[in-house]
Amino acid sequence: MNITGKIFGINGPIIYLSGNLGFKMGEMVLVGNGKLVGEVIALTKVRTTIQVYEETTGLKPGEEVISTGAAISVTLAPGIISNIFDGIERPLKEVAKRSGAYIARGISVESLDTTKLWDVHVTVKTGDKVYGGTIIAEVPETNAIMHKSMIPPNVNGTVTKVVPDGKYTISDTIVTIVDTNGNEKEISLTQKWPIRIPRPTNKRYPSDRPLITGQRILDTLFPIAKGGTAAIPGGFGTGKTMTQHQLAKWCDADIIVYIGCGERGNEMTEVLEDFSKLVDPKSGNLLLDRTTLIANTSNMPVAAREASIYTGITLAEYYRDMGYHVAIMADSTSRWAEALRELSGRLEEMPAEEGFPAYLASRLSAFYERAGFMENLNGTEGSVSIIGAVSPQGGDFSEPVTQNTKRFVRCFWALDKSLAYARHFPAIQWLTSYSEYLTDLAPWYIANVGSDFIDCRNQILSLLTQESKLNEIVKLIGSDVLPDDQKLVLEIAKVIRLGFVQQNAFHPSDTFVPMIKQLKMMQTILYLYSKAKQLISMSMPMSVLKSEDIFEKVISIKYDVANDELQKFDDYKLMIDAFYHRVMEKNA
Repeated sequence: MNITGKIFGINGPIIYLSGNLGFKMGEMVLVGNGKLVGEVIALTKVRTTIQVYEETTGLKPGEEVISTGAAISVTLAPGIISNIFDGIERPLKEVAKRSGAYIARGISVESLDTTKLWDVHVTVKTGDKVYGGTIIAEVPETNAIMHKSMIPPNVNGTVTKVVPDGKYTISDTIVTIVDTNGNEKEISLTQKWPIRIPRPTNKRYPSDRPLITGQRILDTLFPIAKGGTAAIPGGFGTGKTMTQHQLAKWCDADIIVYIGCGERGNEMTEVLEDFSKLVDPKSGNLLLDRTTLIANTSNMPVAAREASIYTGITLAEYYRDMGYHVAIMADSTSRWAEALRELSGRLEEMPAEEGFPAYLASRLSAFYERAGFMENLNGTEGSVSIIGAVSPQGGDFSEPVTQNTKRFVRCFWALDKSLAYARHFPAIQWLTSYSEYLTDLAPWYIANVGSDFIDCRNQILSLLTQESKLNEIVKLIGSDVLPDDQKLVLEIAKVIRLGFVQQNAFHPSDTFVPMIKQLKMMQTILYLYSKAKQLISMSMPMSVLKSEDIFEKVISIKYDVANDELQKFDDYKLMIDAFYHRVMEKNA
């Protein structure tokens, strides 16, 4: 029986009911005459508090609130991929058909199309023992993704009836089972799952393989593991969104879940238009064929913004359970934290630092802890990697969201305003960024890329660090007073910055770089450094070395050597040798 109550008070998206009416914590409710979607967030003997995921303008005290008996959940079935949802999984294309460019209040739309017929291949037979996670059917969801429909995690039993292969909707019964209590259950292609509860797994694996992104500064200097967590903090205009776009396009995840949480509407439009045109380099299909988008723009209700990242990660966990590797781009968790702060203020909770609620850290940790490389209930392996953008006001990394995020992620890609303004992209500052995955991933790099990969990486980072220290001296007294060996460090660091760290997203050879090419680029730069260092040790002045154009030629490797022309690196080695002998002969 549905429980009902009357609205007693309204404070923005927060609704109060008088008395203890029998509602449950976390229950989804329908608020007012417009049947607005809400969630019970606090219960006392004298008051029930509800947050509403829609605009509450026009709502009046006395209007009825009806319980649904279930928690805020998402519908999990074929049709999620290539779709775009709002923060509570309403499909925006369907909403647009019914209410135009703006979401009408109280609009009731099925999350997924219940009339579309899907080609279903049933993978179990009568008499099979099934349990949570058992794959019962395969459905070609897009050209890129085979959807594997599963038994819900909390169900097990014996198959008594199956349908023949054919065309079915997501609501049609595919398999009938009898559970351990003798109850008959009809299983369709659809599951429901509460967004705030992580989906169960068998075990968590260590972070021992990287999420390859094709971006040199990430793969080489600050790698992220599959099932890992990373934060991209940066002020306005430093390239957070563009960095996430590059990762979404090129990282070796099977599926991308892009959550636009409180971002500008034009950015989400750009994502939609880009992804609908881009061809996935791995499969030749459209990138949208393995992407789902959750759009909760800055003008949408603030409570739905708070729910959007939970919706996104629940969808990601569902595909992980099928054995896929999923990458989540959350842009941005700062806007999500601001939604928490606004709701906390409406609830008159005691504020902590900068007005954020005291539970900000625990909410962030609960989100990032849902990442991981897992063994699923059905024995398959899958992962969820979370890459969250952080937008600190004024680029101040000491503010609470950045500092608390730092506690729960193992990869920190700090964007730098001065690099962005100098048109150096990706504008990740190598002195303040770090990755704690390097030690875990080292065996993989040595086995799959090259035995000297880690050594080359450490030398590259050391040279960049030395450059920073020398630049402090140069600012004070100029570069002329530096000895030639230090001038060489500055010159090689420039080659590293322009030829390796900086990357052009619009150049066909530079937008994505395979790991083996990244290693060969490092080896070439370090070979030039070792040869030039030998010349300097023989008292050759740096001015003579710079009179040759070898440094500029090595910078241009990233454009001149295509990803399938790695044999050209041998020519560069010969070129460096020729430079070495030429300088020796000139100064003999």
